[in-house]
Amino acid sequence: MKQSEMLIPTLRENPADAEIKSHQLLVRAGYIRQTASGIYSFLPLGKKVLKKVEEIVREEMDKAGAHEMLMPALQPSELWKESGRWDTFGPELMRLNDRHQREFALGATHEEVITSLIRDDINTYKKLPLVLYQIQTKFRDEKRPRFGLLRGREFMMKDAYSFHDSYESLDETYERIYNAYSNIFTRLGLNFRAVIADSGAMGGKDTHEFMVLSEVGEDTIAYSDESDYAANIEMAPVVTEYEKSDEPLKELEKVATPDQKTMAEVAEFLNHPLEKGLKSLMFKVDDRLVLVVTRGDHEVNDVKLKNLYQASVVELASEEETRKVMGAGFGSLGPIHVPDEVDVVADHAVKYAVNVSCGANEDGYHFLNVNPGRDFEVTQYADLRFIQEGDPSPDGRGTIQFARGIEVGHVFKLGTVYSESMKASFLDQNGKSNPMIMGCYGIGVSRTLAALVEQYHDENGITWPTHVAPFHVHLLALNVNKEEQKNLAESIYETLKKEGVDVLYDDRKERAGVKFADSDLIGIPLRITVGKRAGEGYVELKQRKSGEQTEVHVSELLTRVNKWLKQ
Repeated sequence: MKQSEMLIPTLRENPADAEIKSHQLLVRAGYIRQTASGIYSFLPLGKKVLKKVEEIVREEMDKAGAHEMLMPALQPSELWKESGRWDTFGPELMRLNDRHQREFALGATHEEVITSLIRDDINTYKKLPLVLYQIQTKFRDEKRPRFGLLRGREFMMKDAYSFHDSYESLDETYERIYNAYSNIFTRLGLNFRAVIADSGAMGGKDTHEFMVLSEVGEDTIAYSDESDYAANIEMAPVVTEYEKSDEPLKELEKVATPDQKTMAEVAEFLNHPLEKGLKSLMFKVDDRLVLVVTRGDHEVNDVKLKNLYQASVVELASEEETRKVMGAGFGSLGPIHVPDEVDVVADHAVKYAVNVSCGANEDGYHFLNVNPGRDFEVTQYADLRFIQEGDPSPDGRGTIQFARGIEVGHVFKLGTVYSESMKASFLDQNGKSNPMIMGCYGIGVSRTLAALVEQYHDENGITWPTHVAPFHVHLLALNVNKEEQKNLAESIYETLKKEGVDVLYDDRKERAGVKFADSDLIGIPLRITVGKRAGEGYVELKQRKSGEQTEVHVSELLTRVNKWLKQ
């Protein structure tokens, strides 16, 4: 392809709103352009990379026994109401009405659509298991689109769904797709981890996220420094064994703490370490008010709270709601004298607290020398905090360390969450009707493209791996006004095309410096430069990632190129 005939609008400066490297470089190198906040057009280079990522995904999904299909992006609300998610999915679901005021959603995911399709056409165990997938645009109304392709309102996704007559069959397919995902991200050349995760709005249980390691990742991975254990920080259980101090219990004392709102402020004011205070936060768990108590140096894990109550929605209560029930606002809450309509649940560490402080449920006051069991009762103790670096690894090997990660894939064991609510059933060998058992498997294709750039770039631009690069070779004619350079470049271009080498030919009438800068920015793996020694038949061969370069006679060029591409 001749560069003069392609739309590759490169930029010298970073866009003002681009905070991370993938966003900056994909825009600067002419791969994407923003149409609206969180909505991007893929220009020719971007589309070529996207297609290559999709091809790798397709190959591995097909090997795993999945079959590609395509479902509509526009989905009737009736299906979402059947599953119960029309009201619970949240504001991220883009909703609209047609001219007849019928309600629709733009597909954020396709569990409802695929379940309705299968229930109408599959009714016997003889046609199970079945695994179907699609690669399609998805829509989510992100509150704060950011980081370019990493958090958008419109994005490309591969989503797959499996249907089974037994949990053993689901386990087998889950393992097969899990391995397919590992193959996909390995083939893409990504440094990733598969981590234990939460199913969130998807429902179900037993789920893993595939995380690309990156400092710009919005998720934190908790991993062992001595084993292969890894989990999203939301899901990592705390197995710390606490010891209770043998100091004598002191008399409860109420003290004024004016204008002290945070745990750090209270601890400094009372002159004790954070762990000698109790933190109390009011949550709305579905329709129930729950006061969650942790040690002052720990953070409440709302995912663990949600799983404890098997709730649909968990959110912090507003200060107005809290004050109405507790008689005090944030910063002065505590577990003593809590109204009967409020559950009090506490993290395991609280049980071992001795002579600690807590809010007095009166603005500007705290209790000192608080002791659980004597001064307050807890409805239930549970693991309710986030794991911390240095905590014991849940698998008993090593201690926990943290890393940042970009989620690019997620696999779920959905079970019968959707099949029961939407009445998708099959007849077993005895003629008995049973709900289908389901699995769900997603890959963020456009997110994966951005994650690749986060791991493959340097100070000059992108350094694509060969198998996903938009072209294999970037051919530069430094001065197309000189006949010997133009003629040699044209000859090399035609030869490479005939040999099936994917080549971009920079035939533009630009300065050499501009061509070199654009080539580095675009990041094609191998560069051939036709310059001053064209008359002698010599060109320069340079590897983009390593920077290694050498002069090669045109008679040896094809052999060298093919050898490098095979590597």
